[in-house]
Amino acid sequence: MLAFILRRLIQAMIVMLTVAFIAFMLFQYVGDPVTNLLGQDATPQQREDLRRDLGLDQPFFVQFGKFIGNAVQGEFGLSLRQGRKVSVLIAERFPATLELATVAAVLGLLLGIPLGVFAALKRGSFMSQVVMTGSLLGVSLPNFLIGILLILVFAVTFKWLPSFGRGDVVSLGNLSTGLLTVDGLKHLVLPAFTLSLFPMTLVLRLVRAEMLEVLRTDYIKFARARGLPDRAVYFRHALKNTLVPVITIAGLQLGAIIAFAIVTETVFQWPGMGLLFIQAVQFADIPVMAAYLCLIALIFVTINLVVDLLYFAVDPRLRIERSTAGH
Repeated sequence: MLAFILRRLIQAMIVMLTVAFIAFMLFQYVGDPVTNLLGQDATPQQREDLRRDLGLDQPFFVQFGKFIGNAVQGEFGLSLRQGRKVSVLIAERFPATLELATVAAVLGLLLGIPLGVFAALKRGSFMSQVVMTGSLLGVSLPNFLIGILLILVFAVTFKWLPSFGRGDVVSLGNLSTGLLTVDGLKHLVLPAFTLSLFPMTLVLRLVRAEMLEVLRTDYIKFARARGLPDRAVYFRHALKNTLVPVITIAGLQLGAIIAFAIVTETVFQWPGMGLLFIQAVQFADIPVMAAYLCLIALIFVTINLVVDLLYFAVDPRLRIERSTAGH
């Protein structure tokens, strides 16, 4: 187990170094920070002084080493667009994105797993066909279109829910949340449902496929032969053995939700990291873009490590295989 964790940590470090190198290359080949900070009218001496202050006159690997050292401390310099520390901007926006992504992930699991089980157990029924057709639409339609349609129906036509912003929030230490206010919950409904639709349909289809496969196995037939009730067969035996691929998808989808919330946050003007990244791209704000890439990579790497560890808790076959391989 310890060797497995160490191996995964080494792989994670390699991935993070690769992403950090890609992020660092943005400083070299995308825009000129000196020009962005001083403008076109700066004198050559001013440009040279700033270049020296920023360390841009040093060798490539020295600059990269300093970039890694600062990144480990969470420092990526100043935003070229706002003139503020990037770490402060990320800290301000991250709670909004985390809140939106967490609610979307929970919605995806709470709706996707039961619907997937229902579609598998009621295979061929009219309602099962309706669920599968809806899941196909959820996978096919892009997020921005779903978001616009929801705004048109619930915000413009019926005026039940707000169409943009985060609403009232309360501070909990260094974090802020709208889950504790009525206005915050109203603002969260549409973007969270929009963002949850794709992972929900993905989990639904995966659970259905895995359930159908498990229900055909010999141990399920043996459980039925023992006279176990359907509830025990379906939920204690069949559903439990579908959790390994579901854990994989759920873990990766949480990272994907955080990374690709850009479109949803832009449609609903949700003040999270995705909207900050879009604004940074429009202005070529390289420090913000580099910080975003590194943070998303760190989130993916951490989630993958947690998912790998959950395998051992859910599927004892993996522990047996590794124990056998060790001997």
